[in-house]
Amino acid sequence: MKIHSKFLAFTLAVASFSVFSADDDVAWPVHGGTNKEQRFSPLDKINTQNVDQLSLAWYVDLPEARGQEATPLVVDGVMYTSAAWSHVYAINPVTGEVLWHFDPKIDKSYRIKGCCGPVNRGVAYDNGTIFIGAYDGHLIALDAKTGKQKWSTLTVDQSQSYTITGAPRVANGKVFIGNGGAEFGVRGYVSAYDQTTGELVWRFYTVPGDPNKPQESAILEMAAKTWAGDYYKLGGGGGTVWDTITFDPETNLIIFGVGNGSPWNPRIRSAGKGDNLFLSSIVAVDADSGEYKWHYQTTPQEGWDYTATQNIIFTEMEIDGKTRKVLMQAPKNGYFYVLDRETGEFLSAKNYVPTNWATHIDENGKAHVNPEAKYWDYKEPKIVMPSTFGAHNWHPMSYNPNLNLVYIPAHEIAFPYQDEPGFKYKTQAVNLGSEMLAPGFPEDPKVRKMIKAANKGHLAAWDPVAQKEVWRVQYPGPWNGGTLATAGDLVFQGSAAGFLNAYDGKTGDKLWQYPVQTGIVAPPISYSIDGEQYITVSAGWGGIFPLLTGPLTRIAKEHPVNVSRLLTFKIGGKEDLSELVLNAQDLPDMSSVTVDPEVKKKGHWTFEYYCSACHGTSAMSGGVTPDLRFTPALPNKDLWQSIVHDGALKKRGMVPFGNVLSREEIEQIRQYVITQNQYARKQGDTVRYTPKR
Repeated sequence: MKIHSKFLAFTLAVASFSVFSADDDVAWPVHGGTNKEQRFSPLDKINTQNVDQLSLAWYVDLPEARGQEATPLVVDGVMYTSAAWSHVYAINPVTGEVLWHFDPKIDKSYRIKGCCGPVNRGVAYDNGTIFIGAYDGHLIALDAKTGKQKWSTLTVDQSQSYTITGAPRVANGKVFIGNGGAEFGVRGYVSAYDQTTGELVWRFYTVPGDPNKPQESAILEMAAKTWAGDYYKLGGGGGTVWDTITFDPETNLIIFGVGNGSPWNPRIRSAGKGDNLFLSSIVAVDADSGEYKWHYQTTPQEGWDYTATQNIIFTEMEIDGKTRKVLMQAPKNGYFYVLDRETGEFLSAKNYVPTNWATHIDENGKAHVNPEAKYWDYKEPKIVMPSTFGAHNWHPMSYNPNLNLVYIPAHEIAFPYQDEPGFKYKTQAVNLGSEMLAPGFPEDPKVRKMIKAANKGHLAAWDPVAQKEVWRVQYPGPWNGGTLATAGDLVFQGSAAGFLNAYDGKTGDKLWQYPVQTGIVAPPISYSIDGEQYITVSAGWGGIFPLLTGPLTRIAKEHPVNVSRLLTFKIGGKEDLSELVLNAQDLPDMSSVTVDPEVKKKGHWTFEYYCSACHGTSAMSGGVTPDLRFTPALPNKDLWQSIVHDGALKKRGMVPFGNVLSREEIEQIRQYVITQNQYARKQGDTVRYTPKR
């Protein structure tokens, strides 16, 4: 099918919001800017000719030193945004004055139920109400003027490991929300709630339930035929909708992306059989009833954590002489897809990074899996690309309809997956069925350096019609921020290296850079007030990559640590960031301690399963959570037990593990961390720096 490059004109019109003229204030009223989710600003007062004059207008310090992933909204002259642990702010977008602040006061011990930190990607606004999906599974409605709570509805079973980190969406008097938790063994779904009362209107499950019982709908009866084995006994099969939910007012469809399977390993999850719908799929349902309309599966029999929850962009294309309403997505599996958003028909796909999990995608859109990538069929590990971190993770891409380019924050990472033959379901830990988490990072510093060099990231300008890369900006590492495109032919993106950057949208030339003292993972936005254009971004290093991969993300004093802020820029801004003051923590001297090699081995495996997702593989923190090699509790066996076994720090989020690990196993973990302390001393890594708050 031939796709031509003729596009319809971009419009800023969205449901319940007026079209703005060039002289009016221009808002950012929904998550992706408009319901087309293009993350494109029609503003051009900041452009390629004057962006070098951009400077800080104001900033607000945020209360939680965790990853900041929110997309702020600007509606009726007020900015609304969220922060880690589901805080919500209303802010004057010109001065930075905080108008109100809502704290849902989530129990920090709930942190253990999520994979990637208590992050939050934003709020939704409609009819004078702000909606926030809280980390503990509540959907909360707030009065937009006062911040007072209108209602709160629990959307999940809190006895299971459900969380919410994604932004809600609103349409037709309803608010739509998904959840996360697939790695911990839950069953995914999307829910619609009445905006006024908080009552459930409909729920769409993304994977079938117990096959021995009637399914909730006929479409789930169909999906059940693509499954086998004991998935329903292992927590529910996964398929959580933890991020992208979009609304298309032209078709009245809610279109969302579905996540990975639980466990990852198809041999364990589904006896190695079937495509396992609707894992790793794009699904469309009626916004009013939740009735299934269509689906497209990006990764059949998903086994590598290749979620399709990455952001979805709507536009129009002329295809074979006919204008088609299409959607575009670059999910974790490394392919860029164009689909008809009215019918789900496959139009085109092309890999935007090197991949080896599939041999090809046929003309019907079916991916043919490379047999060598099916690690569950082998005893030895298989190197598969992309990795579990994805070729493109949640960090949103953007689209400039004037230039017909999509700007993708991409990752180039391969990963060793290995079948786990003796898999046993675990609580308070992820259940993957793959031994990719162990045995951690090699200790040879030369090998670590080589691995670090092999983990790359880049910003790609992608032509969705020709399905080819136009230009790229190469980064030394992955996990860089989401992107914003503007009519000034600019692309804004934050970096893991601690900068907000502006690039020429046509060429990729870097035109401006500002040091923000921390890594940026969130996407910027742009708006105008009284004719002045602003750029705003949430800054704060975090998420699964910084948490898990300490050897890659935290190897020197100057590497970004978490300094959580909301920053706003304009031409001629007069503000400066305060000087970053660092606290120095010395490495406890454990050099005289002898650790039995067998004890170290046992402690290492237990650490990787239960501890690495927060404290870093090989016990090396990425700078967001405490580095256990440096903790004063390490030399004290009893203090260690009181924290890890008994929960002495539960109120701070360190839950007790005494119900899943014996004291002997916890001591083995301590002994392993001691060996990593000793390794750090040998490498001269004897001081850890953290920001003074």
